[in-house]
Amino acid sequence: MLMSTMLSCALLLLLEPPAALDGMVWIEGSEFLMGSDLPSARPDERPVHRVRLDGFWMDTTEVTNAQFAKFVDATKYKTVAERAVDWEELKKQCPPGTPKPAAEMLQPGALVFTPPTQAVQLNNPGQWWQWVNGADWKHPEGPTSNIETRWNHPVVQISFEDALAYCAWAGKRLPTEAEWEFAARGGLVQKEFVWGLEPIDAKRANTWQGDFPHKNTEEDGFVRSAPVKSYPANGYGLFDMGGNVWEWTSDLYRMDAYARDVASAGAGVTIVNPKGPTKSADPRNPDAPETRVHRGGSFLCHASYCSSYRPSARMSCAPDTGLGHLGFRCVKSKAIEPAVPTKPSAQ
Repeated sequence: MLMSTMLSCALLLLLEPPAALDGMVWIEGSEFLMGSDLPSARPDERPVHRVRLDGFWMDTTEVTNAQFAKFVDATKYKTVAERAVDWEELKKQCPPGTPKPAAEMLQPGALVFTPPTQAVQLNNPGQWWQWVNGADWKHPEGPTSNIETRWNHPVVQISFEDALAYCAWAGKRLPTEAEWEFAARGGLVQKEFVWGLEPIDAKRANTWQGDFPHKNTEEDGFVRSAPVKSYPANGYGLFDMGGNVWEWTSDLYRMDAYARDVASAGAGVTIVNPKGPTKSADPRNPDAPETRVHRGGSFLCHASYCSSYRPSARMSCAPDTGLGHLGFRCVKSKAIEPAVPTKPSAQ
């Protein structure tokens, strides 16, 4: 009888979620359908496949300027955007024969959204992205901007390296792409948006209203980022899993990642805790040695150009890139583990 009681208590302890972590919610492990076959899905979101994940903690919001400032104050860390550009590293991402830029272009800085004054063709992002010297997390739009009224906004102009450094300091890690999508869905099965099937509007997420990229009607009250928790949480209590700013994940990017996973595992086989490919292959960045996945869309997303506020939508960029609409949030497993992601398993 005593042994039976002890076993019952042990089982209850195993089933009971771990004690609460401040600012995080526990996402119970489960199986889900990853990807999308809806008409809005792009080729890299296919095929839909079954994934099983262990449980994990996730930050309820994107890491804010205030949180990142505490990290910088404690460690004196200098982000990639605050360092001079290393041409030897940069040219690895450029086509062969690319001439070295002028010295002023190699000064510390980052990419800033700079809207054109009139309608333009949407096939060239260079028409609305501009390299700005002095742009960094404290000055997201350049040296004349600041975050004095944006402490509770998501931190941006954060490279993958910067995000990893914060995670290591906080004793956390970046989510895998599968963890991020599972959490973003909030318990909904194959719905187009994190809130379900209802169309996007200014009350559901911080996205672009008007005509992208030259006319923002500001219907939602925000030209760029919004304070975290400005919009309703999803079914798991997570905020801004659609819109506001993009969020880094730990996975390398391949357009055919899902097809390769399914081919490797076998049709109909559930894939357990996927960590992404071991090598990236990115048609959007063919010269970059590697690119990393980011998820969730941003305040620049609009149906005419980028409907990436969908939970299955995928995007990527080089890990040393800082962007005015790219930040991150952290996760933590129940077990003790390294804060920096280990090398993904072979695919």
